[in-house]
Amino acid sequence: MAHLMQCSSGPVIPEELTHVYQQWHIAPAVRAGNLVICSGVLGQQLDGTIADNPTTQFTLAFENLQRVLAAAGADLTHVVELVTFHTDLEGDLESFSAVKERFIREPYPAWTALGVAQLGAGLTPTPRVEMKATAYLTDTV
Repeated sequence: MAHLMQCSSGPVIPEELTHVYQQWHIAPAVRAGNLVICSGVLGQQLDGTIADNPTTQFTLAFENLQRVLAAAGADLTHVVELVTFHTDLEGDLESFSAVKERFIREPYPAWTALGVAQLGAGLTPTPRVEMKATAYLTDTV
C-alpha cells in the first residue's frame, strides 16, 4: 500500500519507492491540497537498472510516473503540467512523442521539453529522459 498522510497534504510514497524516501530524503511526490507535485522519474526498472533502448526508457518513465500518481489517488488524466528533460532532445523528440501519445490523452496538459547535458549521475547506461509532473485532483482526501 502507498503511504499518504491522512490529511490533504504530505509526502506520497509508493511502497516500492520507500527506499528512495529513506535513503535520499526525496519524496516521489507531495500532495498539497488538490495538487500532486511529482519529483522527476527516470525510465528505469524497479531494481534501478536502465534499459539501453530509448523507447523502453521512455515507456518505463511514463509507467513510473503512473505508479507515483496512483499512490496519490491520481492518474495521467489528472496531469495539468508535464516537464521532460532530455539528453538528446532533437534526436529523441519524435520517438518520445510517439510514446507520450500512448499515455497522455486529451485534454492535453501543458508540456515543456528541455535539453540537458546529463541525467542520473553515475547510472549506466545514461538515462535519456527524466520527467516531472503536476496533477490536479478535484476531490481532497
